[in-house]
Formats: sequence, structure tokens, C-alpha cells
Amino acid sequence: MLKLDRCVIENGSFTLSADIEIETGANVAIIGPSGAGKSTLLETIAGFRDLKKGQILWDGARISNLLPGQRPLAMLFQDGNLFPHLTAAQNVALGLRPNGRLTTDEEAQVLSALDRVALPGFGDRRPAELSGGQQSRVALARVLVQHRALLLLDEPFAALGPALKAEMLDLVAGLVAETDTTFLMVSHDPQDARRIAGQTVLVADEVVHAPAQTETLFDNPPPSLRAYLGS
Repeated sequence: MLKLDRCVIENGSFTLSADIEIETGANVAIIGPSGAGKSTLLETIAGFRDLKKGQILWDGARISNLLPGQRPLAMLFQDGNLFPHLTAAQNVALGLRPNGRLTTDEEAQVLSALDRVALPGFGDRRPAELSGGQQSRVALARVLVQHRALLLLDEPFAALGPALKAEMLDLVAGLVAETDTTFLMVSHDPQDARRIAGQTVLVADEVVHAPAQTETLFDNPPPSLRAYLGS
């Protein structure tokens, strides 16, 4: 279980409060107005921002005192963060070792990850030789090889067209289901949440609200969400 225990997050003059629990294995969308603090929330869970107050726990153990690389999670950013001078396989390898020097077994893990995201034989290609969707798959493969219990997605597929984005969302949902991974996904699109997230967290009015059933939340949205959706 992921628990944000009476957390207060500050980003300049902006303050965000969170006191929520997310069950292990849950698929959770994070939605809310632009500037509400959705990405700030993920960055704090990942360890890229410090808490002003409170603590973050995973399975009862405090992780908010750990460095990002020590936390049991992986994060996929909006731009994928692929290195243009490295091949697809070398980019994926960074998920295992920052220096890219792999054992034979680790090299096999990289090729397996590329296979799982439907990119067999693409290991020698550089990002410029790949389509946008293929680059997203490489970034996803780099996350997969880390075998972390918690996956954070900060709108990594926002730049893709509707059909390709839906395909990537379905791919993520299928992959995390295989391993019972808990994942949190920031999105501006309610259809993304309806597609793959059983629960949704609303971030609005400087508060991270407790997870609610996705269909229930969108069928009967609170005023802040209704204003955001324009309904």
C-alpha cells in the first residue's frame, strides 16, 4: 500500500496537501485542472521534491527519507527522456545500470523488454530512426526492466494521436496486470482514466482527494471537477 500521511508539499508559493492511501495493485488516474499540482504530486512521491510536512510510506515502511533511486518505484516522464546518441537497447539498459555495462543475463533482459513492448529487432536503432509511438515503447521498456512495485506515469503519451495513445495505454494496463504493479497516471483526459484506471484521484483546490471509483466520480463529479470538465 502507498500511503501519503498528512503530507504538505510546497512549490514556491503553491501548497498541496495529501492524506490518502492507495491499495497495492491499484490502477489510479490523477486528474485535475492545469497547475493544480498533479505532476508535483508524482515528483514528490518519486523523491524529486521534498515534503514540507508528513511522510510517504510503502507497505508500512517510510520511503520519503530515501533518495529517488532507493525508492521502490519507476517514473515515466512526458518526453520519455531518451538519449539521442544511444540506441534503443542502450537506452533501455540505463534502467538496469547507469553506466550501461550489462552482464549477459541483463542484456537478455533488455531484449526481452523490447519484445514485450512489440519492438523485437529494434535494439540497434537510435531515437531519430523511430516513430513517436516507438520511442514511447522504448521509454516504457526502460521502466519495465527495473521491476519496481510502483509505476508513476506523468502523461508520457500526451503527444501521441488518439488511436496510438489508446494502444499505449492498453499496453501499459496489460503489462502491469501481469506483475500486480501499482500504477499512478497523470492525465488531462477523462477518457484515459475511464479506459484503464479503476480509481481516480482528483487534485484540485490545493488538495489531493482520496481515490474514488472512476466511473462513479465522472458520472457524478464534485463542483471542482465539473468546472474542469466543463459539464
